[in-house]
Amino acid sequence: MVGIVIVSHSKNLADSVVEFTGLMAPDANIAAAGGMEDGSFGTSFEKIQKAIESVYSEEGVIVLMDMGSAVMTTEMVLDMFEPDTVKMADCPLVEGAVVATINAVSGMKMDEILAALSQVAGTPKF
Repeated sequence: MVGIVIVSHSKNLADSVVEFTGLMAPDANIAAAGGMEDGSFGTSFEKIQKAIESVYSEEGVIVLMDMGSAVMTTEMVLDMFEPDTVKMADCPLVEGAVVATINAVSGMKMDEILAALSQVAGTPKF
């Protein structure tokens, strides 16, 4: 199963997104990487790396980020992994996490999930 990582400047936000996705996809292979090691706001290279490693499989890992330095730090972490085994998704964090986890537990491949995530931003809420 494709692993999913949620990167946020806030530990609480990342943990809450993981908790929320568990309501719809309880068997998803998902990890949070939020905030700094001391609990303050920010993005941590080490937390992102450990989160990716915790959900890593030969089917790959998709990382969803909130904004700014979460994206930049994730890009640096991805340099440590084999190309095409860990990819970032450009989509809304919460909606994307729900789509990604449901699709992952249903057995979709990484590229199929990424294609679905590319459409999430355009999905109307009402």
